[in-house]
Amino acid sequence: MPLESDLSSPRATLSDVAREAQVSLATADRVINKRPGVHARSIARVQEAIDRLNYRPDPAAARLARTQLHRVCFVLPSGNNSFVEVLRDQVVENGAWMADHRVTARTLEVDVFEPQRLAALILSLEDQCETAVIMALDHPLVQHAIDHLVACGKGVITLVSDVPRSQRQHFVGIDNVAAGRTAATLLGRFAGRVRGDIGVIVGSLSLRDHAERSFGFSQVMGAEFAPLRVLPPLEGKDDPRLTQRLTARLLAEHPQLRGIYSVGAGNPGISAALQAAGKAREIVFVGHELTPAARADLLDGTMDAVINQDAGHEIRSALRLAIARVTHEPVHADQERIRIDIYLKDNLP
Repeated sequence: MPLESDLSSPRATLSDVAREAQVSLATADRVINKRPGVHARSIARVQEAIDRLNYRPDPAAARLARTQLHRVCFVLPSGNNSFVEVLRDQVVENGAWMADHRVTARTLEVDVFEPQRLAALILSLEDQCETAVIMALDHPLVQHAIDHLVACGKGVITLVSDVPRSQRQHFVGIDNVAAGRTAATLLGRFAGRVRGDIGVIVGSLSLRDHAERSFGFSQVMGAEFAPLRVLPPLEGKDDPRLTQRLTARLLAEHPQLRGIYSVGAGNPGISAALQAAGKAREIVFVGHELTPAARADLLDGTMDAVINQDAGHEIRSALRLAIARVTHEPVHADQERIRIDIYLKDNLP
């Protein structure tokens, strides 16, 4: 049978590839690992040898052969974003797995709403890590910084919020357009097909995930819930105190307010404003991320629905992708796909 033949056939090694391509082992290794400094003709010969020999890197051997730690830097937003705190905790909780795979991780914080600061931090990572996992602002300066790291042979993975025009190798996060559409369907059905206003509070539309969620939300609200007027989005910078003031303003200026969609963080501020105005049970409130505060708001009826992404899955996926780049293990798209979870008070885990 073909399977038996495959198992019994000797596996081509990197030395076999180098010999077949008539290059040094070091050159073959540079081509396999996509490192710069190899002549185009040598790259072509190595690729041809790989195809002829059906060479596949042995991930187990690659792990055993590694003597150096693979350094990973996580760049996360500073501030009191509770979902970011969950991400940070998950990095720590995966410490044993990282030790087994010879990985070490640092978590760095920066104001992601300041593109100059974020870009400067990213550029500083060139000598600090082999892979950078970045929760980033979609801005030209940030894109340039990511592209510089990649040109230097570093791995870059965007987390939660993407910079799709950059040269980053992977994005780990949910389909944010679909998440926004899901929020609109939930809020529209809860609010009912009657006239009224819907407030939208984002962290920043410069964050790709917030912009995509807002886009998906507006698509569905306009097409399926036309009596509900979506107000222009307000930027709360994921700051609970600012979102509380913005929510109070929405309540004061729009007496027909029927719902609020919180695109980013800062949900405790929205909750506080609704409770202070005695509107917690009247205004439909849909937001993101099942944090402890969001769980409490679901249970007491202040929030109606939470759209969640599994922070643990995201950190594990980013780490697997970082290691796969070194060991050349195959990436299984289904395993790395981050689901959109919907939680009501009735199905809390």
